[in-house]
Amino acid sequence: MSLPLKTGDDHSLLLSQLKKGDSNAFGSLYDLYSRMLLSNIIHMVKDQEVAKELLQDLFLKVWEKRESIDVEKSFKSFLFTIAKNKVYDYLRKVALDKKLTRELIANTIESYSHTEELLSFKEKNACLNQAIEALSPQSRQVYQLSKIEGLSHKEISERLGISVSTCLLYTSPSPRDSTLSRMPASA
Repeated sequence: MSLPLKTGDDHSLLLSQLKKGDSNAFGSLYDLYSRMLLSNIIHMVKDQEVAKELLQDLFLKVWEKRESIDVEKSFKSFLFTIAKNKVYDYLRKVALDKKLTRELIANTIESYSHTEELLSFKEKNACLNQAIEALSPQSRQVYQLSKIEGLSHKEISERLGISVSTCLLYTSPSPRDSTLSRMPASA
């Protein structure tokens, strides 16, 4: 229940009663200042629901700090300072949330890109393994020694007991492939 406010002495009395934990004094001060504060907070945050929450937080802070209120100083200035700090805290939190959201999106895109590259690599590797498996056993062995282990044609010929020219035959494209590679692109 709100108490009627008539003079500055009444205001000081309300503050004194608030300091002692009087909830009626608190309600009267809330009724006196809440509309003005809400309007000010809405102007700063541009969102009525957020402003209402900040106003509630503000008056919760007043209740929590009631014992340290100086009745000789401007209570209105005290309230507006708390309101300003609540709005700044809110805006910092919003800015941080936006920054974290941007970082999360960037990390997700980067992760997706790495995943896509990994899948592409796995698909290419599977195709290569399938092509290697389609080779004759001798061609497969020469290919693996040359392309995977990095041996020279001479080293392969010595290891397998075949001529260097045979190694070259196994590692070069088939005549059909070389014919296709020499054909003009428009044909």
